[in-house]
Amino acid sequence: MWQTYLFPATVQEALEMLAAHGGQARIIAGGTDLVLQSQRGQCVATAMVDVTRIPGLDGIEECEDYIVIGCQVTHAQITASPLIRQKAEVLALACGSVGGPQTRHVGTLVGNVVNALPAADGAVALFALDAEVEVADAGGRRWLPIAGMYAGVGKCTIDPCAQMVTAIRFRSLANGWASAYQRLANRKALALPILNAAVVVGLEDGVCSEVRIAIGPVAPTPFRAHEAEAALVGQTSDAETIAQVARLAADAADPRDSVLRGSRDYRKAMVEVLVRRALTEAVTKAVA
Repeated sequence: MWQTYLFPATVQEALEMLAAHGGQARIIAGGTDLVLQSQRGQCVATAMVDVTRIPGLDGIEECEDYIVIGCQVTHAQITASPLIRQKAEVLALACGSVGGPQTRHVGTLVGNVVNALPAADGAVALFALDAEVEVADAGGRRWLPIAGMYAGVGKCTIDPCAQMVTAIRFRSLANGWASAYQRLANRKALALPILNAAVVVGLEDGVCSEVRIAIGPVAPTPFRAHEAEAALVGQTSDAETIAQVARLAADAADPRDSVLRGSRDYRKAMVEVLVRRALTEAVTKAVA
């Protein structure tokens, strides 16, 4: 476990604290995963830099066409946010599936992303929303595509000893756009997903103008089914077309056999089911 626990007042001070400890410090906010990792000896940090007292990082707001979520925002805040429920419902549904109430009230969405697990509910929804993350380091701040955060199972490209994710943003869903989230698990709460699927659909005169389909865990990172997405763009969203697109998503998925999550064949079959359900639900909402 750590020996030093620090409370920076600014992002710059947090970065300076990381640098001062020469690779032995980590950023902490909710800590629902990091504390357990430390107890297991999986995190070698001797100092924790707690960013929960830095002003301005606890908001959910709409800036022009973007929704911006600060790094202190918890899953429970996102689930309850009227703005998210109205303009990015898929994220509210996904965050509402994380753990139990205690975890959702402490754990942050940014922490969910930084853990870089392919089945993380919030991260899968953010892939469907085509989100970006703001990374701060000694060189300043910049926005990066969320896919650039992932290098494999549990491997984040952000240097935890020198960098900090300060916010997440994505374009709000306008009229004619809708989203949906489907999750398969052994029970409704406190269970890892066997599979999850998040979709975003935009319609113009009954024709799909843009489609995003994200699935987990069927690859080392949250998976975008680009071929399936392209097959639906420019098409009417009837049941037969949606079924064909769902089959393409299942064909592209590459889950492994898992004692906890089931066989590869079963999970590929269920990808088709979840994607078909999610697309049908999103299309129905978009035309309502």
